[in-house]
Amino acid sequence: MGKSTIAKVFGFALCTIVLALCIPAQAQQPGKIFRIGYLDSGTASGSAVLVDAFRQELSKLGWIEGKNIAFERRFAEGKTERLPELVADLVRLKVDLIVVSGTPNALAAKKATTTIPIVMAYAADPVGAGLIASLARPGGNVTGTSSLAPELNTKRLEILKDAIPKLAAVGLFRPAGGSDFQLKELRASAPALKVKLEEIDTQLDAKGLETAFQTVKHKQVNAIMTTAGRPFFAQRKRIIELAVKYRLPAIYSQKEYVDEGGLMSYGADYTDLYRKAAHYVDKILKGAKPGDLPVQQATKFEFVVNLKAAKEIGLTIPVRVLERADRVIR
Repeated sequence: MGKSTIAKVFGFALCTIVLALCIPAQAQQPGKIFRIGYLDSGTASGSAVLVDAFRQELSKLGWIEGKNIAFERRFAEGKTERLPELVADLVRLKVDLIVVSGTPNALAAKKATTTIPIVMAYAADPVGAGLIASLARPGGNVTGTSSLAPELNTKRLEILKDAIPKLAAVGLFRPAGGSDFQLKELRASAPALKVKLEEIDTQLDAKGLETAFQTVKHKQVNAIMTTAGRPFFAQRKRIIELAVKYRLPAIYSQKEYVDEGGLMSYGADYTDLYRKAAHYVDKILKGAKPGDLPVQQATKFEFVVNLKAAKEIGLTIPVRVLERADRVIR
């Protein structure tokens, strides 16, 4: 092989390598800043811990705010009636993708657009809510993760019964005017556990929360629960304060309640779900279609108990219950 032939072969190989290196860069459109809409029915401060986990995971995947992505954040501040106007604003801005937290946000986003990809940071029952066709093949423009909230409500009631053997009545806080889709299994399991379920429609402001606690105290319930989701999560500090004030044991849907001083929590690891959502965003921005990406169900669950909170309301939690906890705060 002559020198000229070797040079040609080397030149061809070099061009091939350069071209191969350029293709992924072209696929991600160098210099383009993708705009990500974020829709949440809660507050910015109340959601910060989960949004930070999402952003950190995105950065690990190479998506840096201000460099190749920009966020358009919209918070309804507990007023779910504002969701349609907030998501309409994101659609007008022609964001490349919308991330939503919880079923009401996902429904509002799906109603507003059939073309912009929607990633659920979590939704309780996306198939039952009509958001997707199936977990394996969502179809349409929606995908993401499921928190299994309906099934876990029953588990939380069982834990309450174990922690308070004489439990006779539980006050269940639910958003006023909210959907009942989370409660079907819970309503069926309460009689089997010999527990009366007192459902309290709750306005999610300071006055409404105080009224809800006054109502359950008047009804002589022994403990409280809230439905899972953004509305109560955003108000978790006030709910915990009132539970202490009225000396009511409570079990919550997320560990963040206990980290803020709440008594007990059992539920999906929402930090993990938000990290998973970042991977959906990564795939879609690189060209994947949301309808082809299977929805993942929660796989990490945690039972956390706060003995300081128990002592504050004069509650002794049985050892057998503490032995089942993943984490005990002493």
